[in-house]
Amino acid sequence: MRKLTLTLLLTASIYLCRAQTVNPRPLTMAEYDKAQAFTIADLDKDTYVKFENTYVLDRYEGRKPYFVTGADGLKKRIDLYKLIAKEGMQEIGLMVFYTNEKGKLYKALVPDFTADAKVWAKYFQDIDNINKEETNFILKLSYVLSKEVSFQQYKVLNGGKDMKEEAATYGNDICFPGDELVTMASGEKKMLKTIKPGDEVITIDPATKMSSAVKVKKLTIHEAKNYALTQLVLVSAIVKNSNAGQLINLNTRVLQATPNHPMLTKQGNLKMGQITEGQEVLCMNEQTGRYETFTVLQKTEHGGGLQRVYNIVADGGSTLLMNGVMVMQK
Repeated sequence: MRKLTLTLLLTASIYLCRAQTVNPRPLTMAEYDKAQAFTIADLDKDTYVKFENTYVLDRYEGRKPYFVTGADGLKKRIDLYKLIAKEGMQEIGLMVFYTNEKGKLYKALVPDFTADAKVWAKYFQDIDNINKEETNFILKLSYVLSKEVSFQQYKVLNGGKDMKEEAATYGNDICFPGDELVTMASGEKKMLKTIKPGDEVITIDPATKMSSAVKVKKLTIHEAKNYALTQLVLVSAIVKNSNAGQLINLNTRVLQATPNHPMLTKQGNLKMGQITEGQEVLCMNEQTGRYETFTVLQKTEHGGGLQRVYNIVADGGSTLLMNGVMVMQK
């Protein structure tokens, strides 16, 4: 998950910084360190604040704050400010003020995309440190940054390598890595590789969204290979506007499977490798206990490394819940 969330934030940050086209220049390490001391006295009122008569924090696009509520039910606040060097009015970064439910404030500074690699490395280390204290901080931040710049896919994990062409060398098996979590009839979740014949798992009727229990007949185990895996990041974001700002109830799911595993999307029955950002799939919302549509926020494909992959054969139904996501049985 740490690698995933950092990748999401990297993608969002690159797009955000590339979108800052108004007279940018590189943020230096000295400026990065100096800006950590910059504060806003009143995030509700102060939209343009000067520092040392050299720098300015200017509220990003005049935006009101975001209020993001995750699966834990805790509300976080995110405020964005452009960091501007007054000489030449050059944009050199984006300051993020993140306030948790207890009022504790965290600060992060997204460098301009032309900044030195050492500045970017320091930024990601700082972000990771916050994430260790504030669960899913990076995921919430990447959602907000992505929303601001009309987030689009930018494949960086594979250096432009087309895994679809290489997938044939990994085999044609339709399955999941062993550490994906299966929803059992009891409501608990078990790792796929630990499932045994006779276990009862949940299946969902795609038409009625009603769930029922079915017994596992067999756990199919495929030999260890470097299988190609498609990874989907799914998000449900219910947004409400208020006088104070945007209220966001954010839920996420992450699913991995071989690219040819079938899933039922709003657009029809598709292989995971065919699914694109913006499509919708059915997931369990654990807060409400209902089955709801989640949107594909990000899709990546990569070699999963040498490992076995697995698939369940059940005595009924056509679906399973894997990591809270409805997938089709093989």
